[in-house]
Amino acid sequence: MKTRALILALALAGLCISVHVSTGADAPAAGVPDTARVTPSQPKPVATQPVDLAICLDTSGSMSGLIDSAKQKLWAVVNELASATPAPDLRVGLIQYGNDGLDPTTGWVERKLGLTSDLDEVYNQLFALTTNGGQEYVARAITLARESMEWSADPRALKIVFVCGNEPATQDPEITVSQACEAAIAHDIIVNSIYCGPPQSDEALGWQEVAKLADGEYGAIDQDSGTVVIATPFDAEITELGARLNTTYVPRAGAEGEKGVANQTRQDANAAGLGGGVAADRAMAKAGAMYRNAAWDLVDASQEEGFDLASVPEDELPENMRPMSLEERKTYLASQLATRQQIQRQVVELGRKRMEFIHAELEKQNLDDSKALDFAIRQAVRRQAESKGFTFTEPTRPPEPAAVAPPAPETSPPAAPAK
Repeated sequence: MKTRALILALALAGLCISVHVSTGADAPAAGVPDTARVTPSQPKPVATQPVDLAICLDTSGSMSGLIDSAKQKLWAVVNELASATPAPDLRVGLIQYGNDGLDPTTGWVERKLGLTSDLDEVYNQLFALTTNGGQEYVARAITLARESMEWSADPRALKIVFVCGNEPATQDPEITVSQACEAAIAHDIIVNSIYCGPPQSDEALGWQEVAKLADGEYGAIDQDSGTVVIATPFDAEITELGARLNTTYVPRAGAEGEKGVANQTRQDANAAGLGGGVAADRAMAKAGAMYRNAAWDLVDASQEEGFDLASVPEDELPENMRPMSLEERKTYLASQLATRQQIQRQVVELGRKRMEFIHAELEKQNLDDSKALDFAIRQAVRRQAESKGFTFTEPTRPPEPAAVAPPAPETSPPAAPAK
């Protein structure tokens, strides 16, 4: 078992993630005041295009560096994707393989997370990964990704598998790499391979063949020393603003809302534990269109096409909203949205300065991040997305805020009832 390898994760955000972004303004209906709406107008959906991303990580004993890299750079990958036009409707799925703790009857492979737009849950599952020695069946991992993920049926969808590891790619005694890759291509799924080891190794040839057979790209990375994280003077303020974003969320009452709030807080802490640069990357992602929590947050839900606040059962509303009239509830959500967008704009502006600083430092210090997992993922996804009609802004710019709607009316939200 080699002791070199680098991470491949991404992306992302679990991973494959679905994002729905909306904006726009219609003239108010006659006799209906703007304050009766969640925003001054019903939201219009921004053009989106599906991106499904399944990440297969080798979690055998020598791959701890790969997992650490994925934890450090997931949010940087999300920020890269968020700069695409049209907006990616991103879902991320996560598979682990090569771990002795997994079921041997499946070939030591396991789907940790199906394709989801819940980036916090993707990050949560990354932090739950542990390493243990085992048999690394690359073909089995590719096959499980193809068969177990709920891939988009949209013909415009970009469907990608990333598989990474540091042992020969041809170990599977039941499924050949050729069979696995041909089956993936037959379903319009691209397979990219990332070898965690020296590119001149004989084993690298097998990983190159994986990518060649499945119309993908091959990369060789250094899992232990390839990741580059630059500290900047903007990290602390961006991270603080990211924490302030949490105060704009209005969770549904009950288990779903409680779980969402707890997981958001926990993943903030996980990112912060890896350093200021990782925390700032996460805060920038939270300020962008890729980070959506409509399943548990009523503010994000209010920006979904077809959302009707009147149809939300009262027992799913937080306690402070229950005594409000429907118009007061809509005004309250509009106020929370306006506050969120104001913070998002601040993060975006500081984020631009941060990315310019990082770019300058990479050049000044002559640092090379080309052997890092996130570099391999970002480059492959960008080129493959462009083949599907996506365009990208320059890589030094962070994403624009999500769902930029006109400011809410100058109406103070009703105060929470006294307890």
